[in-house]
Amino acid sequence: MKLDFNKMNGLVPAIIQDYQTKEVLMVGFMNEEAYQKTLSSGTTWFWSRTRNKLWNKGETSGHFQNVKEIFIDCDNDSLLILVEQMGDCACHTGNRSCFYTKLK
Repeated sequence: MKLDFNKMNGLVPAIIQDYQTKEVLMVGFMNEEAYQKTLSSGTTWFWSRTRNKLWNKGETSGHFQNVKEIFIDCDNDSLLILVEQMGDCACHTGNRSCFYTKLK
């Protein structure tokens, strides 16, 4: 299966989920290089839209994400990545998940 990086100007959203609990930890964006680095390294890599650069999750915090499984959606333009979250948090705020604010 080939990912379609053309729909979002070279990026695909990647939903990051704990492989055991199925808790959604975060959403990031990958360009083709980040995707290939994720496949080859076994840890998640993303493209930072604000810093305009590639980054490896955990490179500064030490909270790496070991990839267990990767799924592609039916339109070939989004990823679901099941990970083993190393360390206490996936969010840069120090929370386990980036989805800690309840709206309703």
